[in-house]
Amino acid sequence: MTIQGTEPETGITPGGTAGAFKDVLAKDHARRGKPPVHLVDMDTAEREAAAKSIGMPRFRVKQLANHYFAHYDTDVASFSDFPSKQSQIAQDTFFPELIHEVTHQVADAGTTIKTLWRLFDGAMIESVLMRYPTRTTLCISSQVGCGMGCPFCATGQLGLTRNMSTGEILEQVRIAARTCRDGGIAGGPCRLSNVVFMGMGEPMGNYRSVISAVRQISAMPPEGFGISARNITVSTVGVVPGIRKLAAEGLPVRLAVSLHAPSDQLRDELVPMNRRFNTTQVLDAAHDYYRATKRRVSIEYALMRGINDQAEHATLLAKRLNHYGDDWAHVNPIPLNPIEGSKWTASKPEDERRFLDILHHAGITATLRDTRGQDIDGACGQLSAKYRPTA
Repeated sequence: MTIQGTEPETGITPGGTAGAFKDVLAKDHARRGKPPVHLVDMDTAEREAAAKSIGMPRFRVKQLANHYFAHYDTDVASFSDFPSKQSQIAQDTFFPELIHEVTHQVADAGTTIKTLWRLFDGAMIESVLMRYPTRTTLCISSQVGCGMGCPFCATGQLGLTRNMSTGEILEQVRIAARTCRDGGIAGGPCRLSNVVFMGMGEPMGNYRSVISAVRQISAMPPEGFGISARNITVSTVGVVPGIRKLAAEGLPVRLAVSLHAPSDQLRDELVPMNRRFNTTQVLDAAHDYYRATKRRVSIEYALMRGINDQAEHATLLAKRLNHYGDDWAHVNPIPLNPIEGSKWTASKPEDERRFLDILHHAGITATLRDTRGQDIDGACGQLSAKYRPTA
């Protein structure tokens, strides 16, 4: 069954094939075909048509969806309310295996789990599950690789291979929710409460699948997982058309903008996408998002020693944000996480403190990001989907 859509399937962002910055593509970009179609890739009419094609009554579709979203289960043969003679064909039609665990690594006394997944075409992606005292957050991938080319980010060095389907995105969420329920993370059973699109890929480059995933994460069972949209964060390096489209969706998700520099001259070097959408365009769009949704925007800022972490950078950042005249942004300075072979290093602790002090004195809300999973390359900017056998 073919799922129709208006968004390009390549994952290339608007304007990404020409101009001052072209998306960085992996050598095998978009040559692998599309993933098998899953229940969550279909709308209601498509699900019912698929059911009819295998001789299954329409009401069974809702049963399958309820098992998926409410119980995190795809093993149709184990469903006591489903006829065994139809279980295999229903399994094949609605629940093809989309992601398969290759390995996982644990850090932070068992409260951080990074999982390496193999997709249908052999591509690899990663997700990170993190438990905190008051919440449990899953960081998920939306693309195989990334085309943004940020030099301090491991994923950015891979180039973009392809978009992920809605099914591939949501399977990360389902399995993490089941892990939490079953006590598979340190601290005992819990509930997956937050989802952040901050793993591999630029979410705005895969807009249609990401928005479909967001709607199904936040809808109540049997239409979705029932995780509040207010607990979902969509991150971007500053793809302005995507920010503006998201603002019009009517979804109260949090927007996170990976800014990393307060000036165009510096950001052109750190975030190549800035050559297409500059800091003024990005901040204008982000502020408009705040005005449309009343949700404060997160400004992500990786602190790099001697590059963007000095007093003048903090002062200019505060000036740029205060230009809009309202308390619209929350800055998350992030201690840079090292990646193999990189010339970029983390800031000195005293420079981190000074950076925060300057923002606070200027009236900017700012919190130094808690770094999780650094020792397993699971922290911000470290995901590279490499298989590392454990000893």
